[in-house]
Amino acid sequence: MRRDRLLRRIQLSTALALAACGPAPGERPGAGPGPGFYFVDVAAEAGLTRPTWCGRAAKPHILESGGTGLALLDHDGDGDLDLYLVNGWRLEGASVVERGRNALYENRGDGTFVDVTEIAGVGDDGWGCGVGVGDVDGDGRPDLFVANFGPDVLYRNRGDGTFERLPDGPGFDGWSACPVFFDADGDGHEDLYLSAYIACTLEEVLDAQPTLDWKDQAVMLGPFGLEGAGNRFFENLGGGRFEDATAKSGLADVGLYYSFGVVAADLDDDGDRDLYVANDSNPNYLYRNDGRGHFQDVGLWSGCALDSAGMAQAGMGIAPGDFDADGRVDLFVTHFAEDSSTLYRNLGDCLFEDVSRRFGIRQPTYAPLSWGTCLVDLDLDGLLDLFIANGHIYPQADQVAGTSYGQANQLLAWDGRTFTDVSSTAGPGLAVEESSRGVACGDLDGDGDLDLVVANVDAPPTLLRNDSARRGSWLLVDAPGALCVTAAVGDRRWVRHAVRGGSFNSACDQRLHFGLGPADRVDELTVRWPDGTETVRSEVAVDQVVRVSR
Repeated sequence: MRRDRLLRRIQLSTALALAACGPAPGERPGAGPGPGFYFVDVAAEAGLTRPTWCGRAAKPHILESGGTGLALLDHDGDGDLDLYLVNGWRLEGASVVERGRNALYENRGDGTFVDVTEIAGVGDDGWGCGVGVGDVDGDGRPDLFVANFGPDVLYRNRGDGTFERLPDGPGFDGWSACPVFFDADGDGHEDLYLSAYIACTLEEVLDAQPTLDWKDQAVMLGPFGLEGAGNRFFENLGGGRFEDATAKSGLADVGLYYSFGVVAADLDDDGDRDLYVANDSNPNYLYRNDGRGHFQDVGLWSGCALDSAGMAQAGMGIAPGDFDADGRVDLFVTHFAEDSSTLYRNLGDCLFEDVSRRFGIRQPTYAPLSWGTCLVDLDLDGLLDLFIANGHIYPQADQVAGTSYGQANQLLAWDGRTFTDVSSTAGPGLAVEESSRGVACGDLDGDGDLDLVVANVDAPPTLLRNDSARRGSWLLVDAPGALCVTAAVGDRRWVRHAVRGGSFNSACDQRLHFGLGPADRVDELTVRWPDGTETVRSEVAVDQVVRVSR
């Protein structure tokens, strides 16, 4: 039945793409039929047909519910974004029947991808959960860290299209989730923070039976009743060497909460990156950086550990971004079904306010079970929109009225006053129903707007080509090592922060994307570096990729 479902999934994706009226990339800058957002799932025709497995069909253990992440990166330096897709294992009964291999898909630049996994040497067959992208050796090339259930893997980019697996890389042998590279102490080396979820063994997974009653259905146990696994921090000493610095950095996971999404960003505007961690069924962590790589958890008094009612939620994914255009990084966090996702507005000095109800978030996000998410400008009007990947953890949800295991993803449009759910009118790509997890965002076809790739449980990914009506011009800024970039047009300013992590166990394109509305040029482009210095360019043409270095 699973194979039949996979075939139907591929056939549906192809049919939706062929039926869509949206123009091919080369026929743009127009858009799909009529005004507004328009997305088409073109995964099958692009060659993205490999499924990502996650245990058994019935999901008797909570590990089988987590799904996988994915990453967008230019691994070969040709200017096109490639896709790295993390895979898990397929189980039947108490047996492992297939160890799904991770896949690296090279972007051909014509709307299709080719599998270069074996050539690149990144086909690890561990039970994959998440992936992070960073430059661990400072050579300007993106390296890959795969977070596994089991030993983690660090791949160093050789620069010739291949990677080498570092035998003594950071990580641990357990259930790790979201890896995030960032320079915590300002020494020029990218350190690694690694979230973790449940402490369990493979034997426990294989022997698991559904023992929890949920809406009169027997489902998997957890997370309550299970022991959490500790998050870890590894300091980059240079030369490919890492040291576990969890305790000395102040990042000891004292609560052993069930952690998923992680964001490294300058949340207090003091020139260094802080850490925000989404915890399932427990308060979230906000670790404030003192600039020297020592952190203090200020989550509870900051206002973003709990919702406005003082309740802990089921933190899954995180979308950072400046939705209200005040120059500060706001945080959107996804949650379980029948519990709305939460939008935290950054008030400055690490203080946040839950503004979910005020800005239209609560009602449309209450029913779905949500995971990966991005806060980006999808129609180039200068305003950030929300994309949310949805999918239940219980296949038994199909037996319960009013819900389902596979769920449609969502698009919430921001008009400067409120978010509105426009999913039903955003094209056939938003009609696809899977149990989705990780999301990665980037301009995959080089046309200036942002596309989305979504990882699905026991199914191939969804590739949402953005054929939305263009409501303005764009700029893509490649400034490795920058803290943030400001684009000024007249009296209007947009700030894009160089965050690491976000979504759900995934990595988006690290370049900074601006939708600029009707602007025909950027008066001033300011790149701020971690040492406080700035690089300024004037009279910058729009609709181009701008590269800035110190």
